[in-house]
Amino acid sequence: MPPLVKIRSERDQMSAIERRIADFILENAHLLRDYSSQQLAAALGISQSSVVKFSQKIGFKGYPDLKYSVGAAVARNGAAEESAPAPAAAKDDFEHLAESLRLGKIAAEEETRLLNSRASLEQVAGMLDGAGKVFVCGLGEDGLYAREFALRLSLLGMMTVHHTDPVLMMATLSAVSSSDTLLVFSEHGTLPALSQISRQFQHCHGKVVSITRHTANPLRAHADAALVISAHDSVPYREQILYRSALQHLLDLVYVLLCQTNHGRRQQLDINLERMQHMIHS
Repeated sequence: MPPLVKIRSERDQMSAIERRIADFILENAHLLRDYSSQQLAAALGISQSSVVKFSQKIGFKGYPDLKYSVGAAVARNGAAEESAPAPAAAKDDFEHLAESLRLGKIAAEEETRLLNSRASLEQVAGMLDGAGKVFVCGLGEDGLYAREFALRLSLLGMMTVHHTDPVLMMATLSAVSSSDTLLVFSEHGTLPALSQISRQFQHCHGKVVSITRHTANPLRAHADAALVISAHDSVPYREQILYRSALQHLLDLVYVLLCQTNHGRRQQLDINLERMQHMIHS
C-alpha cells in the first residue's frame, strides 16, 4: 500500500501525537526529504523517539525508510502529472470544483479498496451466499444504503430481512439460525442499539458483518467479519460525500463477487428483472 494512503487510512486510529506526525507528513510530503527525524521532532515539539516509533508502527523499519518511501511516492505522482496533457485553458472555479470532487472520490475508493483484502471480501461474499437468511440493519443515513443493498440481495434470490427500527430488528431475532448472517451499517460503529443487536444475533449463533469507517469501534471489534471505509477531507460536507462514494463502491464489489461466483444467483437476477420490467410496461 502506498505510504501516504496507509498513513491517511490509519490516521483515525492513532494517538494525538501520532496524528500530529501523520498530518505533517500528509501536508508536507514534498518537503519530508529535507527533514531528519530530529528536525521533524523539533518542528512538532515532540521527542525524536516518537517519530521513530510512528515510522515503525505503520510498517517501516525506521524513519529513513519512511522518508525514502514517501519521497518515491511523491516523485511518481510528480512524473504522472508531468506526463498528463496540459489543459487548453485554465480551468474556471466550477471545473476546478468538479475535478477536485472527482479526484477525491477516486482517492477514497482506492484507499477503501486497499484496506479490504481480497480474502476479506471473498469471506463476506461467501457468508452472504451461504446464508439461510440475510438480516440487514442500519439507522439514519446508513439505513438508506442498508435498504438499497438488501433489495439488491433479494433480487439475487436471497431471503432478506431488513429493518430501520432497532426494536423491530430485535423482535425478529427469534427467527435467527446458525446459517444466518447480519449486515450492520454504521459509519462510526458506536451506536449502542446496533451493538446490542449484534451481540444478541451472535448469541443466537448467527454471524455478524460490520460495515463502518476504518476506526477502532465496538461494532467492528466484535463482528465476525468487517468491511471498512476510508474517506477523508478537511471540509465536513465533502468528507460525507467521499464516504458514501467509497461505501457504494465497496458494496458494488461485494455484489459483483456474488454474481460472478454463483451462476444460479445471476439466473435468478435475470428472472426477477424480467418480472419487474413486465409489471412496469404492462
